[in-house]
Amino acid sequence: MIKFIAISLSTVLLIACNNTKRPNISEQSEDTQAKELLQGIWLDDENSIPLVLVKGDTIYYTDSQSVPVYFKIVKDTLYTYGNELTRYQIDQQTEYTFSFYSLADNIVRFHKSEDPNDSLAFSRKPVEIIPTYTEVTMKDSVVFYNGTRYRAYVYINPSQIRVIKTVYSEDGISMDNVYYDNIMHICVYEGKKCLYSSDITKQMLEKVISPEFLRQAILSDMNFKKVDRKGFHYQATVCIPESSVCNMANLLVSFDGKLIIYTVK
Repeated sequence: MIKFIAISLSTVLLIACNNTKRPNISEQSEDTQAKELLQGIWLDDENSIPLVLVKGDTIYYTDSQSVPVYFKIVKDTLYTYGNELTRYQIDQQTEYTFSFYSLADNIVRFHKSEDPNDSLAFSRKPVEIIPTYTEVTMKDSVVFYNGTRYRAYVYINPSQIRVIKTVYSEDGISMDNVYYDNIMHICVYEGKKCLYSSDITKQMLEKVISPEFLRQAILSDMNFKKVDRKGFHYQATVCIPESSVCNMANLLVSFDGKLIIYTVK
């Protein structure tokens, strides 16, 4: 099985740059003969482990967390249409061998399976989606301001909203993994009086966190920070799944129930 390495955001951006200034492949003829040769199960040349199944115009992976991807072959290039459009220059292709240059400029070599049992590696089960939280988590903060008692709640709610993150193998092959996002609910009470109650999604943070980052990130946490004359201060944490790359945003709930979102200084 392909082993994945942790990558920084700068690495992601560097690799993404390799996909810029690409030709308009939609206007170029697809090599149907090369596509036909690619049909079947392909094994890693080094250890003969099944890695991909090519069926029709789709590539399936043995990793249950990775999403199948649509592909084309145009001239001497394999294009995959996942979370990002990626291209691989083909080194050699025959009926039983296939090699190409990865994004890391390594030659990846496959050979076609002739063992029917290798199909067991592709169970065709639904893609395994990893949630960051499996149940609703509540955080309750009791605070006093000017002699008045307040309760500031945070509810972290797992959702069915999918987030697709592109990961890269040691050889530089891109694959898309799927995760579930979270929806935060914050509410503030003065005794039994509700001053504010609303869901918070990561899309609400687009003015302070770039949409490009949010696209592959999860709203992973929300914490109450303090209360002052302006109101109740919260801090949202948005992270790329299974990495240490995060951005933060500040949220202010005023005493009259208005929400203001601003950047962390």
